[in-house]
Amino acid sequence: MKNLILNALSGRNTRSNGLIALAFIAFIVLGCNCNRSFDLGNAANTSSGDTDSNSSRTTSTSNSDVPSDALIEAMVKETLADFNLAVTTDKWTGIYEKASSDFQSTFTEAQMKDTFKDFVKNRRAVTPIISEALRLDPEYTQAPYIRNEKGLDILVVDGKFPTKRVPTNFEFEYVKRSGDWKMLKLVVKLQ
Repeated sequence: MKNLILNALSGRNTRSNGLIALAFIAFIVLGCNCNRSFDLGNAANTSSGDTDSNSSRTTSTSNSDVPSDALIEAMVKETLADFNLAVTTDKWTGIYEKASSDFQSTFTEAQMKDTFKDFVKNRRAVTPIISEALRLDPEYTQAPYIRNEKGLDILVVDGKFPTKRVPTNFEFEYVKRSGDWKMLKLVVKLQ
């Protein structure tokens, strides 16, 4: 059993990795098709009153809008620490309440818990890896950037922490709401 878990976490068990990826994709698809649509068009119209059809395009904004490296690293580590706490305690309220209203209107706390149930099930192996990641500097796949979608600034941050057993990969997005960055996307992979 121990070898099975270690193989799954190290990426050697492609079937387990595929099932986890499939579960997460299903989570996103089902969340978007169950009358809980993540409608950035409505969100943008509600917050700004802008009804111009041109505002629905996705564009990149200038790098001057991107937060400082120190702030981005703090946001990434805070999100990962919140995730680690949720996995450790199997209590998702804290990370869920910190997420953006867009995330909360798309996914329930129960869906979030269900999506990451394999992390919780294997927490004795998972939490030490994530704890190690929190002591390291992230390595970004590409420089963090802001894209503009339907009038909203969305900070995209993808990368990994070079943890010893297996890298801790992450894909996070944050949406700017009332001057604060709130989690919009949460993907964590140990492979």
